[in-house]
Formats: sequence, structure tokens, C-alpha cells
Amino acid sequence: MIELIRTNDAVALSFIESLLRDAGINYLIADQNMSIMEGSLGVLPRRVLVAEDQADEARQILGDAGLMEIGRKE
Repeated sequence: MIELIRTNDAVALSFIESLLRDAGINYLIADQNMSIMEGSLGVLPRRVLVAEDQADEARQILGDAGLMEIGRKE
């Protein structure tokens, strides 16, 4: 899987999930359960992962929605 975005913005993550789900793109939000370790502060970013063969389409969808800049992977 390819990491597209890393962010701790819960609203953006929800929107990203909606866009990817509607487009039929398989995705995984990694590190969602890390809030147990961090004390539910929302400090640790969550990672949006997609299958390698769907990465270009996912980047296009998120880019069109202006979301690729929120948690750009370095």
C-alpha cells in the first residue's frame, strides 16, 4: 500500500474516506487506534493508505478536492 496523506485533522480524514469510498478505491486509515497510546489527544497523525494500482486515481480525486496539501507526505 502507498501512503498518500498523513494528518490528524479528523474532519479532513472523514472527507477523504467519503471521497475514496464513493470512488470505489480501497483504502486504509492507519494509526487510528494510536489514540489509546497517546491519551486521545489527537496528536499523532493518521495515515491514508491506498493500493499501489489505485494511487494515481486517489491522488487525482484528493487533489481535485484540494486535500493533497493538508498532510503532504515528505
